[in-house]
Amino acid sequence: MIDVQMMLGSIRFSLLRAAYQELQRATEYRWAAVDAVGVAPTYQFIGVGEETITFSGSVYPHIPTSWGSVEAMRTEANKGKPLTLVDGIGTVYGSYVITAINERQPDHFILGIPRKQEFTMTIKKFKPAGSLLP
Repeated sequence: MIDVQMMLGSIRFSLLRAAYQELQRATEYRWAAVDAVGVAPTYQFIGVGEETITFSGSVYPHIPTSWGSVEAMRTEANKGKPLTLVDGIGTVYGSYVITAINERQPDHFILGIPRKQEFTMTIKKFKPAGSLLP
């Protein structure tokens, strides 16, 4: 796994496959307003909300190892199962589900083969129903 930036299930983000140039990670923290007569509301922490990660990157289909990378992402997403996210140094982030894949093909070779595919994949932290885990 020396060339791997990140793995999501069987999806391998790497320079020779689908390399991401940007990763955005957002975590929500939920606070409920507690109203009282005659004073400003106070806030009570009620838990961690959703965690969303967005990968943005490029695939160059003329590189044999990258051919079909975006379609492989869609195939994995179509299974409808949580996937384990692991970075290139082995840190396990837990289970995530793919919620969106967007693709852009700005330029093409003859026969409609893209010179470059730009992709954005959005994943969300998976928590089993009824789970109280953060």
